[in-house]
Amino acid sequence: MRVRQPMSVRRSLAYDVVAELKRRILTGELAPGAKLPAENGLVEEFGVSRTVIREAVSRLQAAGLVETFQGRGSFVLEVPGPVELREVRTHQDVLELMDFRIGVESEAAGLAAVRRTEPQLRGISRALDDFRQVGADPARSVEADFGFHLKVAVASGNRFYTDVVSGFGPMMIMLPRTRLDPAYEMSDPDHLTRVIHEHENIHTAIVHGDGEAARAAMRVHLANTRRRLGA
Repeated sequence: MRVRQPMSVRRSLAYDVVAELKRRILTGELAPGAKLPAENGLVEEFGVSRTVIREAVSRLQAAGLVETFQGRGSFVLEVPGPVELREVRTHQDVLELMDFRIGVESEAAGLAAVRRTEPQLRGISRALDDFRQVGADPARSVEADFGFHLKVAVASGNRFYTDVVSGFGPMMIMLPRTRLDPAYEMSDPDHLTRVIHEHENIHTAIVHGDGEAARAAMRVHLANTRRRLGA
């Protein structure tokens, strides 16, 4: 006999699916006009039921991100990005972006520590492993770094944190890096080791369900990035 999942569990699983598909749409991984993977493919990829996938697609429709046609599937719509980081042009702009991220992401990490589900925790762990493995490849390290921060935001259980981080996209990682002192290039093994260690501290606090430690670890990580910017 098949056990029916509680409504709260299905909603949480659907939220995880929505967050990941929304990330792909907002970062351009799923371009306007692209067709979402078939229902069977999404069920297999995310390891959830058809009911969860259908609820997730419905939420994407409600958000104006996809349009569904009976018999044809769901297609990504052309939507404006919620945040225009192209307007972040000066060094002072980047410092102010870091100040904003410190406030937002520190609180998101604290909430993630006390609200995260097991699937969300596994997502954060996978993102951390990805970042450990990319080495000094600048393009891959930016994506992996962003993926970690996005998974933490998703685990906060508050869609507004996810919306903000998703809206920034990988550029929120790229812009500070382009303005770092050459001594802090990601190709520097010591610098890469320090950043990985900072991510590990955030991950450990979330694993232990320690909200205050998670807030502090994220704040230290982002404050160190700001300090490395030389101001």
